[in-house]
Amino acid sequence: MDEKVIRLSISLGLLVLFAIIESLIPRKKRTLPRLKRWWTNLSMVAIDTALLRLIFPGAAAGFAILMTQNNLGLFNIVKLPITLEIILGVIILDFSIWLQHVISHKFKILWKLHRVHHADPDLDVTSGNRFHPLEILFSMLYKYFWIFLIGPSVGAVVIFEVILNGLALFNHANMSLPLGIDRILRLIIVTPEMHRIHHSVIPSEHHSNFGFNLSIWDRIFKTYTDKSQLPQEDMKIGLNEFSEPNENSTLWGALLIPFSKK
Repeated sequence: MDEKVIRLSISLGLLVLFAIIESLIPRKKRTLPRLKRWWTNLSMVAIDTALLRLIFPGAAAGFAILMTQNNLGLFNIVKLPITLEIILGVIILDFSIWLQHVISHKFKILWKLHRVHHADPDLDVTSGNRFHPLEILFSMLYKYFWIFLIGPSVGAVVIFEVILNGLALFNHANMSLPLGIDRILRLIIVTPEMHRIHHSVIPSEHHSNFGFNLSIWDRIFKTYTDKSQLPQEDMKIGLNEFSEPNENSTLWGALLIPFSKK
């Protein structure tokens, strides 16, 4: 089956699943109407997807095939058993995305783009795919660089992309998980309770917990925040400098955030 069909089917299925769950057991009260925000966030997803297909028609999987055909990258030179190669490929790619996220907070020009994701005044499953089109294009070039370096198989890339999309939807969802289950899960993966701290308006909190998939990177590099300063039901989400609804909850307002002087 085509890689694009696999990813789209899984993403849509998880989007619907987590949207239902967060409606039944929400963690926080919404500050804006759901449909208004969803229109903005999902419209941005549509723009991002169209741009990627136009500029990078093969996407990350296509580039991995190209590297394999030309015997480029570490795993195309050092031959490993396919199972081990896939596991290592997924882990290394996950680290690369964690590192990209850290860089996006450290460099001013990248932070201007990444603010679009953080300016969302509520956090729910649609926030997991709310990224400015320019950031999405940069992200794909960044993935190309890592695929060029390590030469993962197309299987490893597709598995990683599916996991990344699925867990990004999961840990942005406004769902209330029992704290005992959350504590167990976050030993391995990033949970909604852990990632919600990353979307706090408090700078020390939104400059921590950078992981999307594995939680280990934040623990290793000392960027892990265990608990928010305020109880999560009282935590303010978003960015203080973009607190006006028309600045972050409308499509046009969100797209203009990187060009704001704030």
